[in-house]
Amino acid sequence: MNKNYYAVIMAGGVGSRFWPVSTADFPKQFHDMLGSGESLLQKTFGRLSRFIPQENIYILTNARYTELVLKQLPGISPVQVVPEPAMRNTAPCILYAALKIRKSNPEAVMVVAPSDHWIEDEEAFKADVIQCFERSAKEPILCTLGIQPTFPNTGFGYIEYAKEAIGKAGLQQVVQFREKPDYQTARGFLKQGNFLWNAGIFIWSVKGIIRAFEKYQADQYALFEKGIPFYNSPGETDFIEEHYSQAANISIDYAILEQSDQVYVLPASFDWNDLGTWGSLYEKVEKDSENNAKLQGNILCRESSGNLIRLPDNKIGVVDGLRDYIIVDHEGVLLVMPKSKEQEIKQLVAQVKDQFGERYT
Repeated sequence: MNKNYYAVIMAGGVGSRFWPVSTADFPKQFHDMLGSGESLLQKTFGRLSRFIPQENIYILTNARYTELVLKQLPGISPVQVVPEPAMRNTAPCILYAALKIRKSNPEAVMVVAPSDHWIEDEEAFKADVIQCFERSAKEPILCTLGIQPTFPNTGFGYIEYAKEAIGKAGLQQVVQFREKPDYQTARGFLKQGNFLWNAGIFIWSVKGIIRAFEKYQADQYALFEKGIPFYNSPGETDFIEEHYSQAANISIDYAILEQSDQVYVLPASFDWNDLGTWGSLYEKVEKDSENNAKLQGNILCRESSGNLIRLPDNKIGVVDGLRDYIIVDHEGVLLVMPKSKEQEIKQLVAQVKDQFGERYT
């Protein structure tokens, strides 16, 4: 394996849209959401370790999840877990990781990947990432993988590239990033043909991304630059504990990608799903003859279709006369709601917390 290849797995989110299974104490990335025998984090680590040395894979996570990461990935060293003492979005933690990696290997190229994506064709994923690695090792460009949209999804951001590049192979320069659109705008994007879903998978050299922070986020860079003498040493924890909370709360998209003129997108050659909601999980699992997805438990469905059902292993459930519902029973919490209202789960979690306490959220 190429010793200059590195990966940073983003594993700090709460995943509240998968409540009640995903909670603040045990978020979705640590669950086996697909019934594969591995958690989403374990699947992501395995996918990356096919072509990246295991010792070069870092896990960025909230400090409260450090022990969970080490328990699920027993083969890694504790120094590969990069705990955030405060939630500050993606830009600060990516800069922090890049500075740590550069101190160990100035020639490193790195992929930043969420811990909770579903990717079936792992060979195609490997080929796409390596293509970006090879280009970014030679040039200070910032690469992202874009997903060919299959329907006018309003829950994803979009990446626009030049119309004249439609159908061309390889990396294409990004024209602009577009916010999550309404339905009619999303339909227009698909009709134009030069828009891709933003998967949040980024590839660049450590030199390239750090240079971009120096140019576009000078204050952020100055804050973390002070830690260079401490990174990868016993003094790192104290420095981060003292300084990390001072970092601006900003995403890598706003901080760097929407400002740089050196951003390129590679249309991905693999199937992808961000597994962000129960509905997205429903699309990827097996269904019965009435399109019910029975994820777990002993379930009898009568005159019911299009439901997603997850019960405890030892529970029998009878579902009669329901269509297109989410039904999840997990550790004292029962959720029954239409799939069409799944975007309201975050609001429900806040209401449950206010009325019944944090233990259920």
